Amino acid sequence: MIEGFFARFPEFFMTETTLPSPSEPVEPAVPVVVAAAEVADAPAAPKRPTRPDVFPVLEKMAELYPQLFGAVFRPMKRGIFQDLLETHPDVFERDSLKAALSLHTRSTRYLTAVASGEDRHDLQGKAVEAMAPEHVHHALLEVFRRRQTRSKEDLRPKLIQRIVVAWEASGLSPLAYAELVRSRDEAANAVLDEAMVEAEARAAKTEALLQAFKASGKTVEVFADMYGMDPRAVSRMLARASAVNA
Repeated sequence: MIEGFFARFPEFFMTETTLPSPSEPVEPAVPVVVAAAEVADAPAAPKRPTRPDVFPVLEKMAELYPQLFGAVFRPMKRGIFQDLLETHPDVFERDSLKAALSLHTRSTRYLTAVASGEDRHDLQGKAVEAMAPEHVHHALLEVFRRRQTRSKEDLRPKLIQRIVVAWEASGLSPLAYAELVRSRDEAANAVLDEAMVEAEARAAKTEALLQAFKASGKTVEVFADMYGMDPRAVSRMLARASAVNA
């Protein structure tokens, strides 16, 4: 069974997602805010689940719900633990399911899905809940932390750009976003502050564009042509500015 799981889901055997040996202390691999949001309604898991307890459960989850746990991971709705138990009371045992979901949500592939900002999905693969900006942010930090340990390139500039994109998608002002996602990690907050400097500059530029558009009395297409801009880009910027000002 384990060999079959390795062939289908090798990412669970990578260094950052492998279960610790019995002699190693258990340290969360991801920020608590991300992991806790995924299994908050589940009971405490055993301190040291063994591979025979966990990987067959992950395999069964992928078999039953490939649209959620299969080749492409999707963010799960909160309460998925209880949904699985109630739907399959004779298939899943509480402690092993808790441990399996904990390992799943700490995998790099799952965190990458969360960091994308994609909506949370139910067991049928239907989008049912928007991903909270703070969960996107902390998943981004963890994914880039893991990538940086394997890369000689300084990934900080790329992380800053991704945070700016996440801020834009949140619809919040730079100040509100920073207050929402700020943590006790000084290094992470330093990166956040850099990103928010750029976010403030973008917000000011977008606000100026909105005021110029209102004063012009032109359509989006004509206004974009006047400034040599892509009408689709102008539409997106105007929509963001309107949302922030709403």
